[in-house]
Amino acid sequence: MAHDEMSRRENRQLAAASATMGPWRTAAGVGAVVGATALGVEAISGDWSLSMLAEPAGWGLFFFFLTGWAGGQLRRDTGDRRLRRWTHEHPWQSALPAAGGLLVLNTLAQLFLGDAGLIGAFLSSLIPVGVLLAIAGVVNGVKEARGKG
Repeated sequence: MAHDEMSRRENRQLAAASATMGPWRTAAGVGAVVGATALGVEAISGDWSLSMLAEPAGWGLFFFFLTGWAGGQLRRDTGDRRLRRWTHEHPWQSALPAAGGLLVLNTLAQLFLGDAGLIGAFLSSLIPVGVLLAIAGVVNGVKEARGKG
């Protein structure tokens, strides 16, 4: 193992630390607004039941984790240069805590608020997680292009 390579444990610790860089208060506001808007749309549709909360909860969670993660990636004012360098060099790993949180919480929301069983809730949660990870690739591409320009 080369001297500058990090262990799996160190990579996990840095991934968790990178998750703290996000603007999570702002992310909570964005998630709440998106979720409330989606709930308003659901309410207008007239299907009043507990399951009407599942989709708005999913939208709110997606935008919460997306805003928190992407905001952390795009910030330049974080003091830890080593952490910023690590997130730049490991865009997928830095997105994993947000993707994992989204997967768990969205699965629970779909399971308890929606009509899906555990497998259905889990499988339907893979879609927003995949979109979040795809956006991680786009954000990384934008960061690289910005760095070269």
